[in-house]
Amino acid sequence: MTALTRWEPMMRWNPFKEMEEMEKRLSSFFGRVPVGTNGDKNEAITVAEWSPLVDISEDDKEYLIKAEIPEMKKEDIKLNIHDDVLTITGERKYEKEEKNKKYHRVERAYGSFMRSFTLPEDADGSKVGAEYKDGVLKVHLPKSEKAKPKAIEVKVA
Repeated sequence: MTALTRWEPMMRWNPFKEMEEMEKRLSSFFGRVPVGTNGDKNEAITVAEWSPLVDISEDDKEYLIKAEIPEMKKEDIKLNIHDDVLTITGERKYEKEEKNKKYHRVERAYGSFMRSFTLPEDADGSKVGAEYKDGVLKVHLPKSEKAKPKAIEVKVA
């Protein structure tokens, strides 16, 4: 370990502070910006970069991408397909800080995001459909007709 740690005489052990320190170290290890805390009065609140979490599933008819994008308007979410790549972009705006409100913790991430997915060979990018409800974006990507298996009856003579 190459980092220096400031020594502070132990006045009282605080397990929550230990957990926050561990979270900061893990976040920096994985390349994420740690979310700001109010433990240090001089520490500015930082905004973490974010991208929505997704689930991708498949059945006989289509691929389904579900993305968690809470507290956004559907007008602020854009879908684009270019060169067999589906891109979801948008921006979650930071709420106005009110003068009479005291924030104890800000962990939710705000700002622009972009997620891109290469379309499978059997997907029909010209027939993509999407719906947004209860903070979940569902992108329906139908499979092309030529990719669907056809049953051929074999006659025995």
